Amino acid sequence: MQLDDMRIFVATVETGNFTAAANKLRLSKQFVSRRVMALEAALGVRLLVRNTRKLTVTDLGYELCERARRILGEVEEAEQAMSSRRAEPRGMLKISAPMSFGMDHLSPLIAGFVQTNPDVHFDVELSDRWVDIVGEGFDMALRIGTLPDSTLIAHRLAVFRMVACCSPGYRRRRGVPAEPADLQRHACLLYGQEGRAGWEFIVDGARKTFDARGPLRANNGEVIRDAAVAGLGIALQPEFIVHDALQRGALVSILEPYVPPPLTLYAVYPHHRQSSVTIRAFVSFLSERFATIFDPADLR
Repeated sequence: MQLDDMRIFVATVETGNFTAAANKLRLSKQFVSRRVMALEAALGVRLLVRNTRKLTVTDLGYELCERARRILGEVEEAEQAMSSRRAEPRGMLKISAPMSFGMDHLSPLIAGFVQTNPDVHFDVELSDRWVDIVGEGFDMALRIGTLPDSTLIAHRLAVFRMVACCSPGYRRRRGVPAEPADLQRHACLLYGQEGRAGWEFIVDGARKTFDARGPLRANNGEVIRDAAVAGLGIALQPEFIVHDALQRGALVSILEPYVPPPLTLYAVYPHHRQSSVTIRAFVSFLSERFATIFDPADLR
């Protein structure tokens, strides 16, 4: 049994079909199918039941998949341990990052890192979706906000100040809330699913949640910012997204006596990647650069 066949079989089980496994591994569907069939022939057992709509994993298939995962994990740990002995970062880094932050702040830093580490290559996905780091084969992801409990390692890179703001035109038409409780009478522009929980502000030293509803919900901060500039309502966004609009007067800050809790930026990666020289070097590089870009006072 070859390690590559184990990887192909595990990817097939995890993705549910040959096409998805082939895309994940960057192989042809025909090659993946042939290797799984060859594995079954070599072992003399049926691992998958095929029909026109889906693949079903047999009991023996599940058993082999679990054993193969453990073996592949140990092999990867051994490879990482050996690679950690190398002094220079090298190899491929597949990373995920939020769209707006990635375009404005991560993109130039990647270019700078590659200039000083020419043996490192990047595969970058900028998206506001929550990727499955292990299942989708990412080495690392940058995530902003509260992290769910997981077995992943999280390294804090920066903290962003949040700003409540609206356009001068909205302020003239509707006025502005004097306190967070007044938001329920205003048009709020919501990021993701936050409208279900409301907006948080620190009032009298404690976090409190206030109802926020409005005409627009989007999973991208620039969409929210542009809607606020157009006068559609009030936005609550990280300062790095609205900074330029505030500077040129397209947006004005509101509710300044009431501070929204800041957002934290993390580098998140699997345990088996913590010994990677390349990841450690890139995380250290980001930490140093973000310390010069974002106000250290935000770390309070």
